[in-house]
Amino acid sequence: MNLGELRLTNRLVMAPLTRTRSGREGIPGPIVAEHYAQRASLGLIVTEGTYPSHAGQGFPGQPGLVTPEQIEGWRAVAAGVHAAGGQIVAQVMHAGRVTHESTTGGREVVGPSAVAIVGQTHTYDGKQDYPVPHALTTEELSGVIAEFVQASRNAIAAGLDGVEIHSANGYLLHEFLSPASNQRDDIYGGSPENRASFVIEVVTAVAAAIGAGRVGLRISPEHNIQDALESESVDVLATYGALVDGLAPLNLAYLSVLHAEPTGSLVQELRARFGGSVLVNSGFGAITTRDEAIGILDDEFADGVVVGRAAIANPDLVLRWTEDLPLNEPNPATFYGDGPEGYIDYPFVDAA
Repeated sequence: MNLGELRLTNRLVMAPLTRTRSGREGIPGPIVAEHYAQRASLGLIVTEGTYPSHAGQGFPGQPGLVTPEQIEGWRAVAAGVHAAGGQIVAQVMHAGRVTHESTTGGREVVGPSAVAIVGQTHTYDGKQDYPVPHALTTEELSGVIAEFVQASRNAIAAGLDGVEIHSANGYLLHEFLSPASNQRDDIYGGSPENRASFVIEVVTAVAAAIGAGRVGLRISPEHNIQDALESESVDVLATYGALVDGLAPLNLAYLSVLHAEPTGSLVQELRARFGGSVLVNSGFGAITTRDEAIGILDDEFADGVVVGRAAIANPDLVLRWTEDLPLNEPNPATFYGDGPEGYIDYPFVDAA
């Protein structure tokens, strides 16, 4: 399958998966490189969310695409994946209000509006309440766009094959789309078209900087996570319809949709309106199965299937699903951490 400038050997895509293995400096090291290289047989690897600015860091141990040392770390990751025959893109993720000053190094937490998430977040100083974010001014938004653009350029400079812009799961760009988190009264708030406009501007700028054929976008309509609520179906269709209509002329590499019903009417309408390659991911509710993936592709509901936990536990998932072999079971206790356990020690078929 071809996704813009990306040439894939199969239609299975590794989901972006936060694993917090990059230390306090956000530098992906040797075990990160090994983790991704082990999974290079997947048609495309999407990295864990990487922050485009220190203020955009959401989690302790999350990698960035900001400093020279981080870029060099990703260079080793890309080289390892390519040596193993794979393709890899960086997911560029600004956490927005889903963070805390104790994680960002004292940098101000920002969002579309001064509305805090109800709950607590893990920081370098333990669990803390989410703060009320600074509402980004219209003038400040150009700086955020510049951060996305520079991080994307850094990804290409590091040898990665492209980027996926993260506009899902309640992080900054998704916060602009949701009427619950976006309570602005300027050109970026109010109507569905206004709420979609900032995301369109970010993606358009990144596409202009590195080429649209190397840019994908991740969305999660109706996911209702981290207080980025989208409970009115009419508004959801209007918002995401405006988004994909605005992006369709760019000829992006792909649109990746995280939704509980990937074969349902919402996702399929968005796919038709987008007009390009669409990847689907059935969400956090259940692990994507081989039969589900085959059914989605055979019935032409999507161009590719994004898989998460199955890819965590099975570095050779493509072989196992191709030959319908038994699978390793993922261990949620090791999803997040700072060492190799549950990260690079899942066995391959020939070692199982």
